[in-house]
Amino acid sequence: MPALSPPSPSSPPSPRPGRPLLVTGDPVLLDELLRLCAVAGIEPEVQPDAGASRAAWSKAALVIVGDDVTAGLARCAIPRRPDVVLVGDDLDDGDVWRRAVEAGADHVVFLPDAQDWIVDRLGDVAEGTGPDAHTIAVVGGCGGSGASTLACALAMTAVRKGFATALVDVDPLGGGLDVLLGGEDERGLRWADLAGARGRIDGGALSDALPHLHGLTVLSWDREPPARIPPETMRSVVRAVRRRHGLAVLDVPRHTDPVGEEALRQCDTGLLVVPAEVRALAAATQAVERIRPLLRDVRVVVRQPSPSGLGSEAVARGLGLPLAGELRPEAGLAAAGERGDPPGQRTRGPLARFCREYLAGNPAGMRRKEAA
Repeated sequence: MPALSPPSPSSPPSPRPGRPLLVTGDPVLLDELLRLCAVAGIEPEVQPDAGASRAAWSKAALVIVGDDVTAGLARCAIPRRPDVVLVGDDLDDGDVWRRAVEAGADHVVFLPDAQDWIVDRLGDVAEGTGPDAHTIAVVGGCGGSGASTLACALAMTAVRKGFATALVDVDPLGGGLDVLLGGEDERGLRWADLAGARGRIDGGALSDALPHLHGLTVLSWDREPPARIPPETMRSVVRAVRRRHGLAVLDVPRHTDPVGEEALRQCDTGLLVVPAEVRALAAATQAVERIRPLLRDVRVVVRQPSPSGLGSEAVARGLGLPLAGELRPEAGLAAAGERGDPPGQRTRGPLARFCREYLAGNPAGMRRKEAA
Protein backbone atom coordinates (compact mmCIF):
# COMPACT_ATOMS: atom_id res chain seq x y z
CA MET A 1 0.00 0.00 0.00
CA PRO A 2 1.26 3.54 -0.65
CA ALA A 3 2.77 5.50 2.20
CA LEU A 4 0.89 8.45 3.64
CA SER A 5 1.80 11.71 1.96
CA PRO A 6 -0.82 14.24 3.07
CA PRO A 7 -0.34 17.98 3.52
CA SER A 8 0.67 19.48 6.83
CA PRO A 9 -1.85 18.80 9.62
CA SER A 10 -2.06 22.54 10.17
CA SER A 11 -3.40 23.05 6.66
CA PRO A 12 -7.22 23.15 6.56
CA PRO A 13 -9.07 21.23 3.86
CA SER A 14 -9.39 23.05 0.57
CA PRO A 15 -12.80 24.74 0.48
CA ARG A 16 -15.12 23.95 -2.36
CA PRO A 17 -15.33 26.96 -4.68
CA GLY A 18 -18.49 28.93 -5.32
CA ARG A 19 -22.15 28.20 -4.72
CA PRO A 20 -24.38 25.52 -6.24
CA LEU A 21 -25.72 26.37 -9.67
CA LEU A 22 -29.30 25.58 -10.65
CA VAL A 23 -29.97 25.52 -14.40
CA THR A 24 -33.60 25.17 -15.43
CA GLY A 25 -36.33 27.09 -17.15
CA ASP A 26 -39.06 24.99 -15.53
CA PRO A 27 -40.69 27.16 -12.83
CA VAL A 28 -42.14 24.18 -10.94
CA LEU A 29 -38.78 22.39 -10.79
CA LEU A 30 -37.00 25.62 -9.86
CA ASP A 31 -39.36 26.23 -6.94
CA GLU A 32 -38.72 22.70 -5.65
CA LEU A 33 -34.94 23.03 -5.98
CA LEU A 34 -34.99 26.42 -4.24
CA ARG A 35 -36.95 24.83 -1.40
CA LEU A 36 -34.31 22.10 -1.05
CA CYS A 37 -31.55 24.71 -1.03
CA ALA A 38 -33.35 26.49 1.80
CA VAL A 39 -33.55 23.22 3.74
CA ALA A 40 -29.80 22.75 3.26
CA GLY A 41 -29.12 26.34 4.31
CA ILE A 42 -27.44 27.53 1.14
CA GLU A 43 -28.21 30.18 -1.47
CA PRO A 44 -27.72 29.01 -5.07
CA GLU A 45 -27.04 30.81 -8.29
CA VAL A 46 -29.89 30.35 -10.77
CA GLN A 47 -29.71 30.44 -14.58
CA PRO A 48 -32.59 29.68 -16.96
CA ASP A 49 -30.69 27.94 -19.75
CA ALA A 50 -27.38 26.53 -20.93
CA GLY A 51 -26.06 29.71 -22.52
CA ALA A 52 -26.68 31.84 -19.46
CA SER A 53 -25.01 29.28 -17.20
CA ARG A 54 -21.68 29.20 -19.06
CA ALA A 55 -19.92 31.84 -16.91
CA ALA A 56 -20.80 30.11 -13.62
CA TRP A 57 -20.56 26.52 -14.85
CA SER A 58 -16.94 25.78 -13.99
CA LYS A 59 -16.86 27.76 -10.72
CA ALA A 60 -19.91 26.22 -9.09
CA ALA A 61 -19.40 23.68 -6.31
CA LEU A 62 -22.32 21.63 -7.62
CA VAL A 63 -24.45 21.92 -10.75
CA ILE A 64 -28.08 20.75 -10.80
CA VAL A 65 -29.74 20.87 -14.19
CA GLY A 66 -33.29 20.21 -15.24
CA ASP A 67 -34.05 17.84 -18.07
CA ASP A 68 -35.56 20.81 -19.92
CA VAL A 69 -32.08 22.26 -20.62
CA THR A 70 -30.14 19.12 -21.62
CA ALA A 71 -30.54 19.74 -25.36
CA GLY A 72 -29.18 23.26 -24.93
CA LEU A 73 -26.18 21.99 -22.96
CA ALA A 74 -25.24 19.67 -25.82
CA ARG A 75 -25.63 22.43 -28.43
CA CYS A 76 -23.59 24.97 -26.46
CA ALA A 77 -20.71 22.53 -25.92
CA ILE A 78 -20.55 23.33 -22.21
CA PRO A 79 -17.22 21.97 -20.85
CA ARG A 80 -17.27 18.70 -18.98
CA ARG A 81 -16.86 18.82 -15.21
CA PRO A 82 -17.60 16.62 -12.19
CA ASP A 83 -20.52 17.11 -9.78
CA VAL A 84 -23.30 17.59 -12.31
CA VAL A 85 -26.74 16.24 -11.38
CA LEU A 86 -29.58 15.90 -13.88
CA VAL A 87 -33.09 16.03 -12.47
CA GLY A 88 -35.43 14.03 -14.70
CA ASP A 89 -39.19 14.45 -14.83
CA ASP A 90 -40.35 11.05 -16.09
CA LEU A 91 -39.30 7.74 -14.54
CA ASP A 92 -40.50 5.90 -17.62
CA ASP A 93 -38.36 7.94 -20.04
CA GLY A 94 -35.45 5.65 -20.94
CA ASP A 95 -33.81 8.35 -23.08
CA VAL A 96 -33.03 10.44 -20.02
CA TRP A 97 -29.86 8.39 -19.47
CA ARG A 98 -28.65 9.17 -22.98
CA ARG A 99 -29.32 12.86 -22.44
CA ALA A 100 -27.44 12.69 -19.15
CA VAL A 101 -24.36 11.31 -20.90
CA GLU A 102 -24.56 14.02 -23.56
CA ALA A 103 -24.86 16.68 -20.85
CA GLY A 104 -21.95 15.25 -18.85
CA ALA A 105 -24.05 14.50 -15.76
CA ASP A 106 -22.66 12.22 -13.03
CA HIS A 107 -26.08 11.35 -11.64
CA VAL A 108 -29.69 11.19 -12.76
CA VAL A 109 -32.31 11.68 -10.03
CA PHE A 110 -36.06 12.13 -9.86
CA LEU A 111 -38.16 14.17 -7.46
CA PRO A 112 -39.63 13.74 -4.95
CA ASP A 113 -37.80 10.42 -4.39
CA ALA A 114 -34.33 12.00 -4.43
CA GLN A 115 -35.03 15.08 -2.34
CA ASP A 116 -33.11 13.78 0.72
CA TRP A 117 -30.15 12.87 -1.50
CA ILE A 118 -30.14 16.35 -3.06
CA VAL A 119 -30.33 18.00 0.36
CA ASP A 120 -27.32 15.92 1.44
CA ARG A 121 -25.31 17.06 -1.59
CA LEU A 122 -26.30 20.69 -1.06
CA GLY A 123 -25.45 20.34 2.62
CA ASP A 124 -21.95 19.18 1.71
CA VAL A 125 -21.52 22.39 -0.27
CA ALA A 126 -22.90 24.48 2.60
CA GLU A 127 -20.47 22.91 5.08
CA GLY A 128 -17.55 23.25 2.71
CA THR A 129 -16.33 19.75 3.52
CA GLY A 130 -14.03 17.62 1.41
CA PRO A 131 -14.14 13.82 0.99
CA ASP A 132 -15.52 11.81 3.89
CA ALA A 133 -13.19 10.36 6.49
CA HIS A 134 -11.81 6.88 6.12
CA THR A 135 -13.79 4.88 8.68
CA ILE A 136 -12.64 1.77 10.51
CA ALA A 137 -14.94 -0.58 12.43
CA VAL A 138 -13.23 -2.53 15.21
CA VAL A 139 -15.19 -5.64 16.22
CA GLY A 140 -14.44 -8.35 18.74
CA GLY A 141 -14.50 -11.87 17.38
CA CYS A 142 -15.45 -13.10 20.85
CA GLY A 143 -16.08 -11.68 24.30
CA GLY A 144 -13.07 -10.06 25.95
CA SER A 145 -11.04 -9.87 22.76
CA GLY A 146 -9.83 -6.34 23.42
CA ALA A 147 -11.63 -4.64 20.54
CA SER A 148 -12.40 -1.48 22.53
CA THR A 149 -8.78 -1.22 23.61
CA LEU A 150 -7.63 -1.46 20.00
CA ALA A 151 -10.22 1.07 18.82
CA CYS A 152 -9.03 3.63 21.36
CA ALA A 153 -5.37 2.96 20.60
CA LEU A 154 -5.86 3.34 16.84
CA ALA A 155 -7.64 6.65 17.36
CA MET A 156 -4.99 7.95 19.78
CA THR A 157 -2.21 6.95 17.39
CA ALA A 158 -3.94 8.70 14.50
CA VAL A 159 -4.12 11.93 16.52
CA ARG A 160 -0.37 11.78 17.13
CA LYS A 161 0.14 11.35 13.39
CA GLY A 162 -1.76 14.58 12.74
CA PHE A 163 -5.19 13.27 11.72
CA ALA A 164 -8.39 14.92 12.88
CA THR A 165 -9.88 11.79 14.43
CA ALA A 166 -13.26 10.79 15.83
CA LEU A 167 -13.94 7.79 18.06
CA VAL A 168 -17.54 6.51 18.07
CA ASP A 169 -18.84 4.01 20.62
CA VAL A 170 -21.51 1.81 19.00
CA ASP A 171 -21.78 -0.66 21.90
CA PRO A 172 -24.45 0.49 24.39
CA LEU A 173 -23.48 -2.22 26.88
CA GLY A 174 -19.73 -1.68 26.75
CA GLY A 175 -19.50 0.71 29.68
CA GLY A 176 -18.62 3.77 27.60
CA LEU A 177 -15.43 4.59 25.72
CA ASP A 178 -15.27 7.90 27.59
CA VAL A 179 -14.57 5.84 30.73
CA LEU A 180 -11.78 3.96 28.95
CA LEU A 181 -10.34 7.36 28.00
CA GLY A 182 -10.66 8.69 31.55
CA GLY A 183 -13.18 11.35 30.48
CA GLU A 184 -16.54 10.23 31.83
CA ASP A 185 -16.98 13.61 33.56
CA GLU A 186 -16.17 15.63 30.45
CA ARG A 187 -19.05 17.81 29.30
CA GLY A 188 -20.60 17.19 25.90
CA LEU A 189 -23.27 15.20 24.11
CA ARG A 190 -23.68 11.45 24.49
CA TRP A 191 -25.83 9.06 22.47
CA ALA A 192 -28.86 9.67 24.68
CA ASP A 193 -28.83 13.32 23.60
CA LEU A 194 -28.94 12.30 19.92
CA ALA A 195 -31.64 9.65 20.07
CA GLY A 196 -34.17 11.88 18.34
CA ALA A 197 -31.85 13.12 15.58
CA ARG A 198 -33.09 12.56 12.05
CA GLY A 199 -32.05 13.60 8.55
CA ARG A 200 -28.90 15.53 7.85
CA ILE A 201 -26.86 16.63 10.88
CA ASP A 202 -24.41 19.50 10.61
CA GLY A 203 -21.00 17.90 11.08
CA GLY A 204 -19.32 21.01 12.44
CA ALA A 205 -22.01 21.65 15.04
CA LEU A 206 -21.95 18.01 16.12
CA SER A 207 -18.18 17.96 16.46
CA ASP A 208 -18.26 21.12 18.56
CA ALA A 209 -20.89 19.63 20.88
CA LEU A 210 -19.12 16.31 21.53
CA PRO A 211 -16.49 15.75 24.23
CA HIS A 212 -12.88 16.23 23.12
CA LEU A 213 -10.51 13.89 24.96
CA HIS A 214 -6.77 13.61 24.31
CA GLY A 215 -7.24 15.34 20.95
CA LEU A 216 -10.10 13.01 19.94
CA THR A 217 -13.70 13.86 19.17
CA VAL A 218 -15.57 11.21 21.17
CA LEU A 219 -19.17 10.01 21.00
CA SER A 220 -19.94 7.59 23.80
CA TRP A 221 -22.77 6.29 25.97
CA ASP A 222 -23.52 7.51 29.46
CA ARG A 223 -24.10 5.36 32.52
CA GLU A 224 -27.92 5.48 32.32
CA PRO A 225 -29.95 2.65 30.76
CA PRO A 226 -29.06 2.94 27.06
CA ALA A 227 -31.36 5.05 24.93
CA ARG A 228 -32.96 3.47 21.88
CA ILE A 229 -31.04 4.66 18.82
CA PRO A 230 -32.85 4.04 15.51
CA PRO A 231 -30.74 2.90 12.54
CA GLU A 232 -31.47 6.16 10.69
CA THR A 233 -30.00 8.13 13.61
CA MET A 234 -26.87 6.00 13.54
CA ARG A 235 -26.56 6.62 9.81
CA SER A 236 -27.04 10.40 10.13
CA VAL A 237 -24.61 10.73 13.03
CA VAL A 238 -21.83 8.65 11.49
CA ARG A 239 -22.15 10.50 8.19
CA ALA A 240 -21.89 13.83 10.01
CA VAL A 241 -18.78 12.63 11.86
CA ARG A 242 -17.20 11.42 8.62
CA ARG A 243 -17.64 14.79 6.93
CA ARG A 244 -15.63 16.67 9.56
CA HIS A 245 -12.69 14.35 10.21
CA GLY A 246 -9.84 12.62 8.44
CA LEU A 247 -10.33 9.31 10.27
CA ALA A 248 -13.23 7.83 12.22
CA VAL A 249 -12.90 4.70 14.38
CA LEU A 250 -16.07 2.87 15.42
CA ASP A 251 -16.14 0.35 18.28
CA VAL A 252 -18.89 -2.02 17.09
CA PRO A 253 -20.33 -4.89 19.18
CA ARG A 254 -20.01 -8.39 17.75
CA HIS A 255 -23.69 -9.17 18.37
CA THR A 256 -25.04 -6.85 15.73
CA ASP A 257 -28.59 -5.53 15.73
CA PRO A 258 -30.06 -3.23 13.04
CA VAL A 259 -28.24 -0.26 14.58
CA GLY A 260 -24.88 -2.02 14.63
CA GLU A 261 -25.48 -3.25 11.10
CA GLU A 262 -26.09 0.33 9.95
CA ALA A 263 -22.84 1.41 11.62
CA LEU A 264 -20.94 -1.30 9.72
CA ARG A 265 -22.47 -0.17 6.42
CA GLN A 266 -20.96 3.28 6.98
CA CYS A 267 -17.42 1.91 7.35
CA ASP A 268 -14.66 1.36 4.79
CA THR A 269 -12.68 -1.28 6.68
CA GLY A 270 -13.36 -3.74 9.48
CA LEU A 271 -10.81 -5.11 11.93
CA LEU A 272 -11.93 -8.31 13.66
CA VAL A 273 -9.93 -8.92 16.86
CA VAL A 274 -9.54 -12.63 17.60
CA PRO A 275 -7.47 -14.39 20.29
CA ALA A 276 -5.45 -17.30 18.90
CA GLU A 277 -7.64 -19.90 20.59
CA VAL A 278 -9.78 -22.66 19.11
CA ARG A 279 -12.97 -21.56 20.86
CA ALA A 280 -12.38 -17.92 19.93
CA LEU A 281 -11.89 -18.98 16.32
CA ALA A 282 -15.24 -20.78 16.37
CA ALA A 283 -16.99 -17.70 17.79
CA ALA A 284 -15.26 -15.42 15.29
CA THR A 285 -16.47 -17.58 12.40
CA GLN A 286 -20.03 -16.71 13.39
CA ALA A 287 -19.13 -13.02 13.63
CA VAL A 288 -17.63 -13.08 10.14
CA GLU A 289 -20.88 -14.45 8.71
CA ARG A 290 -22.74 -11.46 10.14
CA ILE A 291 -20.19 -8.84 9.13
CA ARG A 292 -19.26 -9.86 5.59
CA PRO A 293 -22.60 -8.99 3.96
CA LEU A 294 -22.36 -5.49 5.43
CA LEU A 295 -18.69 -4.61 4.99
CA ARG A 296 -16.59 -5.61 2.01
CA ASP A 297 -13.10 -5.09 3.49
CA VAL A 298 -12.72 -7.14 6.69
CA ARG A 299 -9.33 -8.10 8.14
CA VAL A 300 -8.33 -10.06 11.22
CA VAL A 301 -6.11 -8.92 14.08
CA VAL A 302 -4.86 -11.93 16.03
CA ARG A 303 -4.03 -11.76 19.73
CA GLN A 304 -1.08 -13.91 20.63
CA PRO A 305 0.27 -16.02 22.25
CA SER A 306 -1.84 -19.08 21.63
CA PRO A 307 -2.14 -21.71 24.39
CA SER A 308 -2.14 -24.39 21.70
CA GLY A 309 0.45 -22.87 19.38
CA LEU A 310 -2.14 -21.71 16.84
CA GLY A 311 -0.41 -19.32 14.45
CA SER A 312 -1.82 -16.01 13.26
CA GLU A 313 -1.77 -17.04 9.60
CA ALA A 314 -3.70 -20.18 10.50
CA VAL A 315 -6.35 -18.08 12.29
CA ALA A 316 -6.67 -15.83 9.24
CA ARG A 317 -6.98 -18.83 6.91
CA GLY A 318 -9.58 -20.40 9.16
CA LEU A 319 -11.69 -17.26 8.94
CA GLY A 320 -11.06 -16.69 5.25
CA LEU A 321 -9.80 -13.15 5.97
CA PRO A 322 -6.57 -11.28 5.26
CA LEU A 323 -4.30 -10.85 8.26
CA ALA A 324 -3.95 -7.23 9.39
CA GLY A 325 -1.38 -8.12 12.05
CA GLU A 326 -1.05 -9.55 15.52
CA LEU A 327 -1.05 -8.20 19.05
CA ARG A 328 1.31 -9.51 21.71
CA PRO A 329 0.79 -9.19 25.49
CA GLU A 330 1.70 -5.83 26.98
CA ALA A 331 2.71 -5.57 30.62
CA GLY A 332 0.85 -2.96 32.63
CA LEU A 333 -1.80 -2.22 29.99
CA ALA A 334 -4.76 -3.32 32.14
CA ALA A 335 -3.46 -1.46 35.19
CA ALA A 336 -3.00 1.69 33.14
CA GLY A 337 -6.62 1.46 32.03
CA GLU A 338 -7.79 1.21 35.64
CA ARG A 339 -5.90 4.44 36.36
CA GLY A 340 -7.68 6.18 33.50
CA ASP A 341 -4.68 6.19 31.17
CA PRO A 342 -6.16 5.62 27.71
CA PRO A 343 -5.01 2.79 25.46
CA GLY A 344 -2.69 4.21 22.84
CA GLN A 345 -1.18 6.83 25.12
CA ARG A 346 2.02 4.82 25.31
CA THR A 347 4.25 5.22 22.28
CA ARG A 348 6.10 1.95 22.85
CA GLY A 349 4.95 -1.63 23.16
CA PRO A 350 3.08 -4.13 20.98
CA LEU A 351 -0.17 -2.14 20.85
CA ALA A 352 1.49 1.10 19.78
CA ARG A 353 3.62 -0.75 17.25
CA PHE A 354 0.61 -2.43 15.62
CA CYS A 355 -1.30 0.86 15.40
CA ARG A 356 1.64 2.72 13.85
CA GLU A 357 2.26 0.01 11.29
CA TYR A 358 -1.39 -0.34 10.39
CA LEU A 359 -1.96 3.37 9.90
CA ALA A 360 1.32 3.74 8.00
CA GLY A 361 -0.08 1.25 5.50
CA ASN A 362 -2.64 3.89 4.47
CA PRO A 363 -5.57 1.45 4.47
CA ALA A 364 -7.76 3.47 2.09
CA GLY A 365 -6.26 6.79 1.18
CA MET A 366 -6.50 8.35 4.63
CA ARG A 367 -5.80 12.05 4.63
CA ARG A 368 -5.31 14.74 7.22
CA LYS A 369 -8.23 17.06 7.71
CA GLU A 370 -8.78 19.75 10.28
CA ALA A 371 -11.95 19.28 12.28
CA ALA A 372 -14.12 22.37 12.06
